[in-house]
Amino acid sequence: MKLPPWIVGEFLGTFLLVFFGCGSVAAAVLLGAQVGIFQVAIVWGLGIAMAIFLTGSLSGAHLNPAVTCALAASGAFPARRVAGYIAVQMAGAFAAAAVLHAIYAGALQAYEATHGIVRGAAGSEATAMIFGEYFPNPGGKPLTAAARAMMTPGAAFVIEVIGTAVLVLVILGVTDERNAGRPRGLAPLVIGLTVTLLISLLGPLTMACFNPARDLGPRLWSALAGWGSVPFSTNGWGWLTVYVIAPLLGGQVGGMLYRVFLRRAYAE
Repeated sequence: MKLPPWIVGEFLGTFLLVFFGCGSVAAAVLLGAQVGIFQVAIVWGLGIAMAIFLTGSLSGAHLNPAVTCALAASGAFPARRVAGYIAVQMAGAFAAAAVLHAIYAGALQAYEATHGIVRGAAGSEATAMIFGEYFPNPGGKPLTAAARAMMTPGAAFVIEVIGTAVLVLVILGVTDERNAGRPRGLAPLVIGLTVTLLISLLGPLTMACFNPARDLGPRLWSALAGWGSVPFSTNGWGWLTVYVIAPLLGGQVGGMLYRVFLRRAYAE
């Protein structure tokens, strides 16, 4: 049976996004392969650009429920197809997490043994962060009370709304054919570099999600792969409010800013 191109595009594109992105986090935390947030961020950005270049003609390369919902709200995407796109994005993210876990299984066990981390116990967000996201960024270590005090759930929520709004605003702006200054043929690279910039700025605070599928798919995998309740209890309800609701809201804010300011200006 031949799959519709949009299913192939959204599944493969989201798979690659998570594979390269979460893979860069795994390599940094477990093996010290990247030094500093920028090196992780640039791998994320280039991975996203590659995924968009590869799948844009198949599905439009949304690869993110926040983008899909923003496009639907602006009338640029049929509302009836939103649920299907999100389901496929989630599946692609979940599959990528499973593959990454298989690749890094040995390194994970060695890291946990060396640092006294018991998977599924308090503090194991130090390694669960390879899959789902936490605030503040654990940096491969258990979150302490002092670390938690620097980033409240409310602040994390606002950061994710703002970051996603900026990302969606850029996506809509650089893909608008009426924008005479758009980077013809290079929009995926600009979008990827935008993600790089946002992760560089906001990654130390919330790990810079901006994409519910990217977070929730791998988070679900980590819960099934031994971390148990940790992915859903470390930040309380933050897994839902900060990493699902905030990006969806941020996407709507970015779409509204685009419609009110940029789309009207491009049309003149």
